[in-house]
Amino acid sequence: MSLYRNYPDRSKAKLFRNGTIIGLLLLFALATIFPIYFMVISSLGDPVEAGAMSYSLWPSKISFASYKFFFDYSEYSFRWLGNSLLVAGSVMISNVVFASMAGYAFSKIKFRGRAFLFTLLLVAMMIPYQVTQVPLYILIVNTFNLQNTYTALIVPGLVTVYNIFLSKQFMSSIPKEIIESAKMEGCNQFQIYLRIILPLSKTVLAVMAILTFMDSWNTFFWPFLVTNTMDMQTIQVGLKNFRFANTTFFAPMMAGATISALPMFILFFSLQRYFLEGVTVGAVKG
Repeated sequence: MSLYRNYPDRSKAKLFRNGTIIGLLLLFALATIFPIYFMVISSLGDPVEAGAMSYSLWPSKISFASYKFFFDYSEYSFRWLGNSLLVAGSVMISNVVFASMAGYAFSKIKFRGRAFLFTLLLVAMMIPYQVTQVPLYILIVNTFNLQNTYTALIVPGLVTVYNIFLSKQFMSSIPKEIIESAKMEGCNQFQIYLRIILPLSKTVLAVMAILTFMDSWNTFFWPFLVTNTMDMQTIQVGLKNFRFANTTFFAPMMAGATISALPMFILFFSLQRYFLEGVTVGAVKG
């Protein structure tokens, strides 16, 4: 009888616990979404200096003048977007090709020093990104004299250790029997990679492509270091041109930020299934 008496109390406690968890998750969601909301709302204001801006959670009037100001302010506005698309697209394609090749080699091809080389790559992945910027800058600018070129923007990101690790973990789960059968049919290593490994790895390749494109598109520090003219800047670096010594055109800057974020929004919501699958890639084997 005591079990039946305590059942309503347990039910209330469970509802209270679930309600608390949902409330906390909603607070975290609001905290995450609020900067994006504020960016979009601020971009709908008039293109005035930051000191004259009236900051509010909802604008008194909605105007697209700041978007017009963004494109009219500089002749390079479309060039910035084109540069970002070229750099991010090139880095994405190169990472998918080279990282998948390296992942296949590390997971399915036995060669001397494989374990040591892969361990060395993992150690390199632990080094903070900022630590490598000074020697990389000296190498690109002083040694090869590639400053203010597309080569300087693209080459350092041709392939990342993280993508190699991701593809290696996924390809390790592909049964060896499939590869052995292909060898018996007379396929060489490149044919196995092209005709068998790539079709079976579409999920991880899509995840790599999406994450790499987003990372390259949003990068500010490296393009800022190696570009010194407005025509070579990416959209993230170009936005700094709306900030001057004594003032900042806040609304047009937010309009540019909103425009630069649109490809990320479209990419995420159209391919979010791959993001969710990518969370568990390589986590389960067998």
